[in-house]
Amino acid sequence: MRFHIITAAFLWAAFVESRKIRGISSSYKRFYRERKSFLCIDGSKIIPFEQVNDDYCDCADGSDEPGTSACPRGRFYCTNLGFRPHYIPSSRVNDGICDCCDASDEYNSHARCQNTCWNLGQKERAYVEGQMKTLDEGLRLKQQLIEEGVLLWREKQAQLRELQRAAEDLQIKLEEHRKRKHEADRLKEQTLKALKGGDKDVRPESSSCGFRQQNSTVSHLFQLLDSNKDGSISLDEVKAKVVLVRDETRVLSEDEALIKDAHSAPGGLMSEDPHLKAADRAAEWEATNLKKVEEAYETVNMEISDLQKKLEIDYGTDWEYLFLNGQCYKLNVYEYMYTLCPFNMVSQKSTAGTEVSLGLWGMWAGPAKNHYSQMVYENGEPCWQGGSRTTSVTLTCGTETALRSVKEPSKCQYIMDFETPVACQPVLKQRGVHSEL
Repeated sequence: MRFHIITAAFLWAAFVESRKIRGISSSYKRFYRERKSFLCIDGSKIIPFEQVNDDYCDCADGSDEPGTSACPRGRFYCTNLGFRPHYIPSSRVNDGICDCCDASDEYNSHARCQNTCWNLGQKERAYVEGQMKTLDEGLRLKQQLIEEGVLLWREKQAQLRELQRAAEDLQIKLEEHRKRKHEADRLKEQTLKALKGGDKDVRPESSSCGFRQQNSTVSHLFQLLDSNKDGSISLDEVKAKVVLVRDETRVLSEDEALIKDAHSAPGGLMSEDPHLKAADRAAEWEATNLKKVEEAYETVNMEISDLQKKLEIDYGTDWEYLFLNGQCYKLNVYEYMYTLCPFNMVSQKSTAGTEVSLGLWGMWAGPAKNHYSQMVYENGEPCWQGGSRTTSVTLTCGTETALRSVKEPSKCQYIMDFETPVACQPVLKQRGVHSEL
């Protein structure tokens, strides 16, 4: 009697086990409450409930066979308690290969699967915890860089305003020096004409028609150069007051050539007449000063142009990427040294010393949700297959700013992984908790 009871209990347990609905998530269990009939989840068909998991596919969507491999479109749900749950194709159920870490997919096969979910979960939780720490530290550093970026942006704006004011002042000085040089050239020319006309005794106080308007200037120049106030100007006095301009640096006019010849010849006009000497030195002095102001004006305008170009670049919503401008990051990969200079260029240098441009700064190219996650550098050196080299740089969250990897998936098309705290996003922290724990 006892034997029959035990046998019956065993058979009932086997029956219950065989009728167990495997391969479904908790959100789908409401569709599999045992009743007289079963409605396919896509609503296409009603079948007797005993045909669920009978190893024969009745529903087009495979919903009647979640725990067998009968339906080609079926999916088996691995619960994987302690790790991440996921789906596998129903064709992998009882195929002798352990796909679910809880071994639930091989409930009726020769495979001897071990439940490894807890160990996998521990490893993943440790990894996620490390990622969280990295993210927390990255976000803290990012906030510092944002604050520095704001200050740096204000400094650049102030620097631009200062340069623009300097340019305006130099513009005024430039006009003044041009007028002074013009007047000095006129004075020298008139002095030379007077001497060529036979007036050997040209004085600052001369009342001749050609000099009447220049008396004040001539007197001032003469008195400035006549250091010992003896009524004449020596070469030493001129050297003490005037910076000479080398004649070899420019082509001399006819009048200037005459003055040069007169200066060179012993007892010539230049050595005899102090007024011509003063006028000539004054003209050279004004030319030198004008050249200095012109060079300063050109330099300031170049600095303004460069700074304006830098300020036109998109450095992020809070200027958090501004600190990267002017920096370069290197990574050695096999026989090449790669250099990334954000917002400028990318290059590759071989051990032989040959350097190749892999692209110039183009634009941000990240998706709408994370626009600042990818950079594109375009128009590098031409490739032997045609076209130019380009580089795509993906920015990832990290506690350091460094170039981490470089690959060339196709000819002359490069991809780089660039790690920096400013790439850290708070949303990633929430997403990691929900999707991985």
